[in-house]
Amino acid sequence: MQALRKTLLQWYRANRRQLPWRETADPYRIWVSEVMLQQTQVATVIPYYHRFVAAFPDVHHLACAQEQAVLKLWEGLGYYARARNLHRAAGEVQRLYGGGIPESLAEFRKLPGVGDYIAAAVLSIAFQRPHAVLDGNVKRVLARLQVLDLPVDQPAAHRRFQALAQEMLDTRLPGEFNQAVMELGALVCTPRQPDCGRCPLAAACSAFKTGRVAEYPKRRQPRSVPEHHIAVGVVRRDGRLLITRRKSEGLLGGLWEFPGGKVKMGEGAADACVREIAEEVNLQVQVQAFLTRVKHAYTHFRIRMDVFTCRWVAGEVRLNGPVDYRWVRPTEIDAYPFPRANTKFIPFLLAALAGE
Repeated sequence: MQALRKTLLQWYRANRRQLPWRETADPYRIWVSEVMLQQTQVATVIPYYHRFVAAFPDVHHLACAQEQAVLKLWEGLGYYARARNLHRAAGEVQRLYGGGIPESLAEFRKLPGVGDYIAAAVLSIAFQRPHAVLDGNVKRVLARLQVLDLPVDQPAAHRRFQALAQEMLDTRLPGEFNQAVMELGALVCTPRQPDCGRCPLAAACSAFKTGRVAEYPKRRQPRSVPEHHIAVGVVRRDGRLLITRRKSEGLLGGLWEFPGGKVKMGEGAADACVREIAEEVNLQVQVQAFLTRVKHAYTHFRIRMDVFTCRWVAGEVRLNGPVDYRWVRPTEIDAYPFPRANTKFIPFLLAALAGE
């Protein structure tokens, strides 16, 4: 085990990527990066990270920010609960710890959005606490090293993988070692076509030695992903467009969007658009034109969204579901944070309006 640790650390020092959050010892910035990196690729995160820490360079600035400003900077990164929880957690760190991130696992773990992975990553990298990280990369490396038949996506297997990760951890350099294992999974021990000939741990890998690398990690049978048909209306009135804000909790919480909802069985998308707008904001509208269709995937479902431009006919806004609304000029749209499904069609909308 000691030889394995030494070999992996040597490989990491020679091959690690130069990433902005690796150039700092600031626990706040390490924390921001780890939150952003959850279920998001490194290349996607880098520009968001730079913009975020430029706007909120420390816990104090983030704690004092408005949630809408935080969500706007997060726009397009997805999984918006991460941003809301990070914002709330910064407020608690400011209030309870004077802006200093707690070094205790028990204390840090209490903060909103801080689970086992975030706690282990931040505390090991920033404070050299001996906590092993466990993410998809680490699980894949462990599964192949030891030919573990436990499905990596089975909740019951988590404890076993966590114990193995902790056993392998170099407690003298926990932050660097955690990053080394994750880097190995990201660059060499990849899900498909792993580069075993370049792997520093090939000699210790049971899957490689038995020619079974492609069999690991094991996974449960995937469930079918449902698809929902959505109709959305861009309601126009006196040169302004209606947008509504979702409640702060739940999927896409706190974001703005154009009103709409699910198309019912046997219902046309244009009819669903009119009905949903009446139910959601109490307005009577007339569909003017079909704008575009957007396809988007969330974690557990997909949507195909038909977008229509609509003319206000009658009624005043009364909300049923959304918690706020605005009538905005097209030039003002960019000031509001929208879900990715909306930002996919907004350029088409603005181009259509500009061409009239």
